[in-house]
Amino acid sequence: MKDIKIYSVVTAGYWSFTITDGALRMLVLLYFHTLGYTPFQLATLFILYELMGIVTNLIGGWFASQFGLRLTLYAGLLTQIFSLTILSLLDPNWSQQLSMIFVLCMQGLSGIAKDLSKMSSKSSIKLVTSTNSKSTLFRWTALLTGSKNTLKGLGFFVGGLLLNHTGFQDSLLLMAGCLSLILIFTMFALPKSFGEGLIKTKLSSILSKTPSINYLSSARSLLFGARDIWFVVGLPVFLYDVLKWNFESIGTFFACWIIGYGIIQSLTPHIIKQSNKGYTKEITSTRSWTLGLSFLSLMLSIAIYIGISPLIITLLGLTLFGAVFAINSSLHSFLILALTKTDEVALNVGFYYMANAIGRFFGTLLSGIIYQEAGLSGCLAVSAVMIGFSGYLINLLGEIEKIK
Repeated sequence: MKDIKIYSVVTAGYWSFTITDGALRMLVLLYFHTLGYTPFQLATLFILYELMGIVTNLIGGWFASQFGLRLTLYAGLLTQIFSLTILSLLDPNWSQQLSMIFVLCMQGLSGIAKDLSKMSSKSSIKLVTSTNSKSTLFRWTALLTGSKNTLKGLGFFVGGLLLNHTGFQDSLLLMAGCLSLILIFTMFALPKSFGEGLIKTKLSSILSKTPSINYLSSARSLLFGARDIWFVVGLPVFLYDVLKWNFESIGTFFACWIIGYGIIQSLTPHIIKQSNKGYTKEITSTRSWTLGLSFLSLMLSIAIYIGISPLIITLLGLTLFGAVFAINSSLHSFLILALTKTDEVALNVGFYYMANAIGRFFGTLLSGIIYQEAGLSGCLAVSAVMIGFSGYLINLLGEIEKIK
């Protein structure tokens, strides 16, 4: 019961953060698009968000090993509250250059907040299930990962809704207030000893990983970069400019996409056959689903290029992409926890999500550049190549695990 209580409190804190994270992204993207920002400029607004995620995951894992996961979770929530509050001070009369610098910096703080919260939440699963079976670890990991993305989808909807009815500044203050209440609840509900007892390591050792962790982390980097290359800037601008959707419709579509994606992530343990010993079946499944996703992305790119209805591609093709991607993501999240030792979980999970942030950084940057030059079809074509390389790295991981 104690493990379930801790898991529930951490998950509640992470859920609340995730809603504000999704809403903030939608608010910033749509608000600045209406001000006339180009796709490349919109992508630039999120660059520091992803870049700080790289640094945070790298240093955050070491920080958690020194001071405990409880403090890193609090720091993530507090940083997001500060970021939302300060961002609400944005003045519409500022110059475009000053506005971009200001938003870029606040997005950087939000990136720090996101990855402190994510690393703390994902690592906590390993701690509270360390004495349970591998199947329990898979189920709890899939549940947290899937529910997180379901709530992020809700955040996209909330962002579009708030922008339509509340406005940019007031929406930010409302979210900061709600998150403050969650932080207070979490501080009272979590035991002070939670997340302590991890191995204390030198800062210089955080990049020293086993080949399995390196291959999986690199594959994750390519996988999420391949998604964000069309998802971050290309798709919302495509929906607004080509399909002529309004803010609420765009927010609703992203919400449904992410919610469905999260539900499938949660169901992955019931879809994938698990190994009795080791992880060979899960690794083989990951490779197969990754290569299938690469083929699907290529087919969608060709379909848009030859002129098949963009509405069909959006509603059916990208929805199918989300379903296959969700299974891949859930398998990755399980493997990083399964392949690491309990007392090294914060360091390895931090390193793994650092690689994830690197992929998202380049995916975000390329999303604006490629969409501006080659449209959504070009974004999906590059996505297919990146996913193919991700599958190759998972194959190398499988070869290593066979030898053990």
